Amino acid sequence: MTTPPLSTSNLDWTQPPSMAVDADELPRLLLIDDDPSSLRLAAGILGSDYTLIFATCGRDALDLVAETPELILLDYQLPDIDGLEVCRRFKADPASADIPVIFITADQDPVLEAAGLEAGAVDFVTKPYSAAVLRARVRTHILLKRKTDLLARLAHLDGLTNVANRRSFDQILEKEWRRAQRSGRPVSLVMIDADHFKDVNDAWGHQMGDECLRGIAHLAASQIRRPADLLARYGGEEFVLLLPETDAHGARQLAEAIRAGIESGFAQPAKQGEGPALTASLGCATLIPSPGDRPETLVQLADRNLYLAKSNGRNRVEPAEDTP
Repeated sequence: MTTPPLSTSNLDWTQPPSMAVDADELPRLLLIDDDPSSLRLAAGILGSDYTLIFATCGRDALDLVAETPELILLDYQLPDIDGLEVCRRFKADPASADIPVIFITADQDPVLEAAGLEAGAVDFVTKPYSAAVLRARVRTHILLKRKTDLLARLAHLDGLTNVANRRSFDQILEKEWRRAQRSGRPVSLVMIDADHFKDVNDAWGHQMGDECLRGIAHLAASQIRRPADLLARYGGEEFVLLLPETDAHGARQLAEAIRAGIESGFAQPAKQGEGPALTASLGCATLIPSPGDRPETLVQLADRNLYLAKSNGRNRVEPAEDTP
């Protein structure tokens, strides 16, 4: 892949590929009702604006929630598990806890409505309902869900580079570490640190320094091919790349591609006087976690190799192969 030159005039590095949204994708709704006529009615009202998933019993609904709907329409009366219990199970599962649930029922008992809200539902629609009311309620809660999801994503992004922040990295490292302990598969980490970055700020100013950090993030992200791989800003001019199920050789190869991409991405702009000839040093580490091991060990090993890369001349990768 040819990396673009560093130039504020022809590049926008504020939007990484992982943040792209398909505007044509319809929101997904899970409709749970054992009455086929009710499902047909709801489908006729909502089918043109949403992708619909149907369940006619509680057990099927608990399986189909894995299809990641953005909203659930749930009937109180189901043949196997009552709607209240289904809602409670949705809310007890971290994978579905944040999906809003609207109860739909012919029973207008306020005690039942209160029980539904206490179980975790966000709204309550009684049958028979008008098409306009149902569409309005669904649209409102879809918009609220998307705004909430956006705020959650922003809370885990670094404001300058738009890659994951330190908090997000710590959380995902812990999760991937536990997964690697269960599977017996390796997990690798690459630490990336800009060389002589203080000199860049002193000579070119902090605005150019910020542009360089965005460029490093973009060039590193351009080498990532798997959804599970995570690039995060660790602090200052330092980044980390978490690589689940990646051995030492794979980590070294990817680190070298990132090093070369950063070097070439800043070479041409430096010749044109548009920025410094910036390079980066990288330290790799790979471990297969054993029970009782802590993920901090992986970070410490990568940090040690980063120190060796700096000590041995910078603009280099200290290989993961030397990690015990």
